[in-house]
Amino acid sequence: MSLQRRFIPFLIVFLLSFPCYYGLQGNPPYHYLDDAYGYASSQAYDKWPWRKFGSKIMGSKRIGEVGRSLASVKTVSVNDYGAKGDGSDATEAFKKAWEAACSSQGSVLVVPKNNYLLKPITFEGPCKSSITVQISGTLQASTDRSAYSNDLTRWLVFENVQNLAVQGGGTINGNGKIWWENSCKVDDDLSCKDAPTALTFYNCKTLVVKNLKIENAQQIHVSFEKCVGVQASGLTVTAPGDSPNTDGIHVTDTQNIQISSSVIGTGDDCISIVSGTQNLQATGITCGPGHGISIGSLGYGNSEALVSDITVNGATLSGTTNGVRIKTWPGGSGSASNIKFQNIEMHDVDNPIIINQKYCDDDKPCESESQAVQVQNVLYQNIKGTSSSSEAIELDCSSKFPCQGIVLQDIDIETGGGKATKAVCSDAKVTEKGDVSPSCT
Repeated sequence: MSLQRRFIPFLIVFLLSFPCYYGLQGNPPYHYLDDAYGYASSQAYDKWPWRKFGSKIMGSKRIGEVGRSLASVKTVSVNDYGAKGDGSDATEAFKKAWEAACSSQGSVLVVPKNNYLLKPITFEGPCKSSITVQISGTLQASTDRSAYSNDLTRWLVFENVQNLAVQGGGTINGNGKIWWENSCKVDDDLSCKDAPTALTFYNCKTLVVKNLKIENAQQIHVSFEKCVGVQASGLTVTAPGDSPNTDGIHVTDTQNIQISSSVIGTGDDCISIVSGTQNLQATGITCGPGHGISIGSLGYGNSEALVSDITVNGATLSGTTNGVRIKTWPGGSGSASNIKFQNIEMHDVDNPIIINQKYCDDDKPCESESQAVQVQNVLYQNIKGTSSSSEAIELDCSSKFPCQGIVLQDIDIETGGGKATKAVCSDAKVTEKGDVSPSCT
């Protein structure tokens, strides 16, 4: 009994001091935290050294960033600022709610499970600290085209925000039909005009976008522009296969971006990667309908384009007009380099593997130019499935700037009927490894 009396006080002191000891050691390692907005994931929490000792004291709640208690997180609901959630215009309420959340120390902006109509709106930073936008409901774009008179190119914009998370399982609906009907690609008699991108992230750093449905965009669905440190996952992006220019995810001038576990089916590229993009990884992508996964177009209007360190690893494409594509305009300059397309399944794809350095989407033919964007160091590895055309591989490169360092490894693409396909390779320096069918040689 005397031993128990001596041991119990010691145990109490030990348990109380143990978390303090680790608090003196500084923050947990960076990878233990969700670096976008300061919360530890449940998996990360389990890795913390004091997890076993602290669980009974802390309970099952997730731990906020070190030095900030959960009680300090401010929750801001758009309903508290006048949004009714009945489909009526909620633009001003969202603006006020954002201002309140953005000016607070650690906040969550909540969009409840209702239907909110929004005109064009910019959620602008910088904010006081990290911020989470929790979208559980549905955001509907105004179908009044005059509401976009100040800027025809954007609907919902997050601009100049750091440590931002946009998530929650809700829906962003661009109500794009009225825009598609007035597109020059649908009606040749109409003049070509811009249409809004549904969701734009501009100049954001340390950004998480996850578990959202984005549908029927006026034009592009999601665009990352001039961002650094992006994690996009669990996105479902959908529009009719004949909707014009409705790219799923568009990336430009952005570095260090991961796109994962997403399903994309639209009327244009599932993922389009253009100039200024560096260090992009796409994994677990399901694509179709659409125009496939594209790097480009690059070099339009004799411009310089730079894209590098792009990896698409693990994708399934079904019924798309292209598979994995690199397209550059004649007359451009710069380079597209260090690109990997790996572990990809094709099902009834028109052009499974294609490089086109002579891309032209103008009404009149493009003139031959002496310049071209250099395409180099491109790996196609473990790509298998079926092509809806007889040409499964088309490498149409520039005679003055040939494609360099193209590697085809373990390729097996046949027609849907089981017939052999062919490869057409012009001005491309190709190395083949393993079993390659069709072959450039």
